[in-house]
Amino acid sequence: MRRYLWPRTLLWRFFLLIGLLIVLSLFSWFQLLNHFATRSRGTQAAQLVVSVVNLTRAALLASEDSRRLGLMRELANLEGIRVIPAERNDAIEPLNDSAFMRMLVVRVQAQLGSYTRFTQSLHGQQGFFVSFRVDEDDPEDEYWLMLPPNRVTRLGVAEWLGWGSLAVLMSLLGAYLLVRGVTRPLKALENTARAIGRGEPHAPLPEHGPREISEVAKAFNQMSHDLAQLESDRALILAGVSHDLRTPLARLRLGIELSGAPEEELAAMSADIEDMDRIIRQFLDFARDASAEAVQEADLADIVRRAIQPLLLRDAPLRLEGLSPCLAPRLRVNALQRAVANLVDNALKYGGPAPVDISTRRDGDDLHIEVADRGPGIAPEQAERLIRPFTRLEDARSNVQGSGLGLAIVDRIARMHDGALLLQPREGGGLRAIIKLPGH
Repeated sequence: MRRYLWPRTLLWRFFLLIGLLIVLSLFSWFQLLNHFATRSRGTQAAQLVVSVVNLTRAALLASEDSRRLGLMRELANLEGIRVIPAERNDAIEPLNDSAFMRMLVVRVQAQLGSYTRFTQSLHGQQGFFVSFRVDEDDPEDEYWLMLPPNRVTRLGVAEWLGWGSLAVLMSLLGAYLLVRGVTRPLKALENTARAIGRGEPHAPLPEHGPREISEVAKAFNQMSHDLAQLESDRALILAGVSHDLRTPLARLRLGIELSGAPEEELAAMSADIEDMDRIIRQFLDFARDASAEAVQEADLADIVRRAIQPLLLRDAPLRLEGLSPCLAPRLRVNALQRAVANLVDNALKYGGPAPVDISTRRDGDDLHIEVADRGPGIAPEQAERLIRPFTRLEDARSNVQGSGLGLAIVDRIARMHDGALLLQPREGGGLRAIIKLPGH
């Protein structure tokens, strides 16, 4: 089966496999039953026809000619058996050519004689007709005996198909419920794992059900608890160390201003302190739990303007012609402002003297915040690696000191909004950093 025809979910794969096995089993059972039922039912039907014909012939032989008509009516009324005199020009129709009918004809003729005829229609009247002679040596003394079809024929194909279809549907329903009981915990496991990856709060998995599933749920809940504890301890240590470093930096800054050193030395030392302070701020941003911030409706263009306001006051080379109103219902405004500030800060450091273009737009069901520079850019295969924490490139774009946390912070905030951070080459040279967010 071609891959695009094969379902991708475990539920439908199991369901189709079990359904196929059920259909094949029922088909095999039907063929086996059909083989043995044809022989058994054919023997019983032939014996019934022979018995009815012999009894009818005996009754007609024992009755006077004047009473035969009354006897025929009585058989029709009481037993549903009609006896009709045969004529040479009777309009008859052969029986259906099936294994059951062929067996029936052979066995009846073996006991009643080879001259016995059969038809399923006599002068347009449907039924099961078999001929017999009251006087076996007189071909003119011949009658048609009509039996009710349900006393001779076996259960029809339509009935078999009906009951078989009902059995298949009931079996498939049971198979669906059985497989659903296995795949539902797996779906819950998938959703919880995604929530953990986005840093969202989540309820523990239910630990009941079959032993294998409950053990997996217990192990996953324990792992989730351990990860949360590890993240909490890491953030606490990182925030504590970063916070404690800011006080000595403040004293250093004050000492430099009062030192009376030459202007060039003061500028170099101040720049180093600013770099250290920027790195500490990134450590604090990375340690901060942005998921605790409440969501609200906001305009991406307003978020961008507030994020870059301090840079505009310092006459940073920024172009905002592409800002378009983009209203989104569930945004963490402060977190997104930090993300935009990080992207713009990276673009200013690595993008060279050319202005940085900042834009917001709607793309189908998604919203985009784009920061584009004219720097050396990055290779497409390096984009995913750069998003990891403490990762920097060993090329011209990495000549500026940094912590390697800026893009990791942006990526975390984007995923917290069910979005993504995209790093793409810019036409004409440079890099496009895009925060992609859902627009609904």
